[in-house]
Amino acid sequence: MPHDGTAMPSPVMTDLLSVTCAALAPVETVMDRARDAVRARIAPNGKVDPALLDTDQYAAHGLAWLATYVESLRQMQGWAERLQADGQFGEMEQLILQIAFGEYLQQIAGGIPMNQGEAVRMVDMGLDWADLSEFQTDAVRSLRESGNTDGARMRLVQLMRENHGRATFGATGLDEELEMIRDQFRRYSDEQIIPHAHEWHLKDELIPMQVIEQLSEMGVFGLTIPEEFGGLGMPKAAMVVVSEELSRGYIGVGSLGTRTEIAAELIICGGTQEQKEHWLPKLSSGEILPTAVFTEPNTGSDLGSLRTRAVKDGDDWVVNGNKTWITHAARTHVMTVLARTIPDTKDYRGLSMFLAEKTPGTDEKPFVDPGISGGEIEVLGYRGMKEYTVNFDDFRVKGENLLGGEEGQGFKQLMQTFESARIQTAARAIGVAQNALEVSMQYAEDRKQFGKSLIEFPRVAAKLAMMAVEIMVARQLTYFSAREKDAERRCDLEAGMAKLLGARVAWAAADNGLQIHGGNGFALEYQISRILCDARILNIFEGAGEIQAQVITRRLM
Repeated sequence: MPHDGTAMPSPVMTDLLSVTCAALAPVETVMDRARDAVRARIAPNGKVDPALLDTDQYAAHGLAWLATYVESLRQMQGWAERLQADGQFGEMEQLILQIAFGEYLQQIAGGIPMNQGEAVRMVDMGLDWADLSEFQTDAVRSLRESGNTDGARMRLVQLMRENHGRATFGATGLDEELEMIRDQFRRYSDEQIIPHAHEWHLKDELIPMQVIEQLSEMGVFGLTIPEEFGGLGMPKAAMVVVSEELSRGYIGVGSLGTRTEIAAELIICGGTQEQKEHWLPKLSSGEILPTAVFTEPNTGSDLGSLRTRAVKDGDDWVVNGNKTWITHAARTHVMTVLARTIPDTKDYRGLSMFLAEKTPGTDEKPFVDPGISGGEIEVLGYRGMKEYTVNFDDFRVKGENLLGGEEGQGFKQLMQTFESARIQTAARAIGVAQNALEVSMQYAEDRKQFGKSLIEFPRVAAKLAMMAVEIMVARQLTYFSAREKDAERRCDLEAGMAKLLGARVAWAAADNGLQIHGGNGFALEYQISRILCDARILNIFEGAGEIQAQVITRRLM
């Protein structure tokens, strides 16, 4: 799509796959040097020094971002090679690959944005120009100079316009079964979610029970639960695709399955056989809806400092304490509650997990059982399930509902769920970003200024092109994390990277989408205003971006 409307030759680089492949080794060398430099600063004795890590957060978190970029480029290369082998590596996919490499290589050399106001540079991690000598190779230089050009972006948007209506821009590289699942849930979102989502948001309404019943019939709540417990026994990759497409419709709907995913994972990893047999079939069928009750007003990400206590009283437990930011708390049937049960402990070792039963409430009266109260927290976005404070005042939990039947295991049990939760959050981020792209592209086609559509202007088109490229990058990193999880390999590092990048991509897409809408984007009646609000939470929940970067760096050390 050239500026004058005439045809232009495709700007895809010659022998692209060989060039991008040759660029990986120099990037990995820079990564190794950065890791050594940061290790010398925060782990001089071979083990991370918490005080040094806190003091040198900029370098440490920058290393996490650099590692995320390196892994992203590896996964994009793998994606492209698989498409090439399958005969699917067309012009659109080639442009996405070369733009991704060109942009990310430039950012590695010049500064990686951790958010809008913070860019980490190699010098922040202790490297100088000599350490970037590998970037003088022909492959890296070629991609930096010719990968993400105006011509490449314009041609990509031209192809996107020709393929408008496809599930994604560019082949995803998934197998036929997963693509069929994508098509099914994309149609469902288009028909049942998108026409109503904005009204639910503006009215701050709970997602209708009819939708939950439909999701239950489609198997969403039992998607990854083993078949022996009534689930479909599908891989995490299927969960990613479903979460992505439902979140493309509305993040609240895409997040309904997260509640069950967390609860089921807790029970599968840490529950007794009796607990698995009792709870998993009910979760799978949607007969019961769960909510996660972990966060407290003064702890945030510091879960080891939780103050909510549970004391044994006969065969049962009595819980006292305050929780906050509890999603979908009102109309759920069971709460996974993290509480301190071992007296005189002040860290994670005294925490236990409970499957606390409750009676579903309503908008008017969210909590109806003795010993539990709370209220709604009004929020900017992510509204479909609502957020609540929850107060326990001698709330009773059956003794048989101590997860695993053993005290002091709660934090460990929770940690086992973080991989799946962060993969799922990355998938939700992709869906929100895709929604921003589709809404903004349609607006740019329809809106006329100075005698032509907005999409004809290079800076508008460039925004749409970069949305498509970064969505594919985040998508491939997330799919990789899911494959690692399905292969039963530790993937907390990869899942954390997917979540870190996905959240930034979603916010960038929503923010640029609103910019394309101009003043109309600031009006509540336009969908992009909701998408912006929904996108903002993704860099906070399931581990704020700063915490996520800290965790990644600890693992890298």
